[in-house]
Amino acid sequence: MSSEAALTLRGFVSLQRGTTYKGSLLGLPGPVLLGLASISPDGGFRRGAFKTYGGESPAKITLKPGDIYVSLKDVTQSGDLLGSVARMPSDIDAGRLTQDTVKLEFHGQPISKDFVYWLLRTPAYREYCRARGTGTTTLGLGRDDFLNFPVWVPSAADLSLVELLDGLDDRIALLRETNATLEAIAQALFKSWFVDFDPVRAKMEGRAPESMDETTAALFPDGLEGSELGLVPRGWRLVPFGQLLCHTIGGDWGSDVRDEKNDARVAIIRGTDIPDLQSGANNRVPVRYTSQKKLATRRLRDGDIVLEVSGGSKDQPTGRALYLTAGLLGQFDCPVEPASFCRLLRPNTKDIGVLLGQHLTYIYAQGKTWEYQNQSTGIANFQTTHFLETELVAVPGDDVLSLFADTIRPMIDRAHLTQIQQLATLRATLLPRLISGQLRLPDELTNLPNITN
Repeated sequence: MSSEAALTLRGFVSLQRGTTYKGSLLGLPGPVLLGLASISPDGGFRRGAFKTYGGESPAKITLKPGDIYVSLKDVTQSGDLLGSVARMPSDIDAGRLTQDTVKLEFHGQPISKDFVYWLLRTPAYREYCRARGTGTTTLGLGRDDFLNFPVWVPSAADLSLVELLDGLDDRIALLRETNATLEAIAQALFKSWFVDFDPVRAKMEGRAPESMDETTAALFPDGLEGSELGLVPRGWRLVPFGQLLCHTIGGDWGSDVRDEKNDARVAIIRGTDIPDLQSGANNRVPVRYTSQKKLATRRLRDGDIVLEVSGGSKDQPTGRALYLTAGLLGQFDCPVEPASFCRLLRPNTKDIGVLLGQHLTYIYAQGKTWEYQNQSTGIANFQTTHFLETELVAVPGDDVLSLFADTIRPMIDRAHLTQIQQLATLRATLLPRLISGQLRLPDELTNLPNITN
């Protein structure tokens, strides 16, 4: 910490709260809504299925790139979002606060916005917020408590560390963009082969399939035939999703403490973790404890799929899925299992698992998982049995299936094996030093040249 006398946030910023919005205007042209879902646990902007808003957006609640906003509430008891801060990214023109978020308006003494942003991502700040959270089902952080957080005018050393943290963030963002591109390529190939049947239609028209050699083209039939799903390639099978699995079981939340009954330490994948894990980042997946017997049944392994089956809302259905690889599981220092709102799906073979993973990603993006929602309780629950029995998958011959899996799996592995987690770990190592003043860089950082370029 700087040797200068500590002040508080109140001397530098004030807060502007957002307002409610009309659901009927969602999706119309306008700014992106900046609600709780746009903030990552423990801070940082969270990318996802952005929703634009075509209604009123006064200037005072409209954010531009670089603006900082905060959540002063958390809908869970974990406190991960309580006081969490995010910064509008440069590639989004405008954002609108919701009733759950507040904007930091800088005034009074001049101070670096970037310094304040990173200060509000330090572990010390996170503990400060959790210690002052109030409420039972929903946690809240008082405005006065937030504004009373100690802050100081940063030194040159502080600003150098902030510059490095910004560089790490830029590098992580670039890697996530790369992963998104890989996923888009995988989905494009899945759609071409298993939805539009482009290679088959090309052969029916006497054309060579685009971007495909003769050996590969020969694996596809040259005709379509009628089925329950309409026309499908001749000789392909329509199989209920559940018949392509050898194991399905619900997850568990585990225990907060290790004891004789729950002695196995495990990481728990929740539905809310799936978007981050798909991008290649282990984003604070919680660690719990379970029994060795339960762990033996639910322990996730290479080729498994985690399916979100509960906890959706009127705006976001359940049904998000994550295909697991050894690269992703290797990010954790303990076994991994699905949370209680998720289900483990174990495909019959690794090749069919790649196809099922892409199938789930596709139908979720198309909104088809709405067909399997039961919202009678006010919470969107996935009708798993109905889905497994009725959702049909077009399964090709073994040669096409093997070729597809061999093509797609390296893309998934590439996403899971990026430097994102390594960089995020370095960022977490550096953040406490912004408070402590211990600015010597960890040795690992010297092994990542040009990290800020």
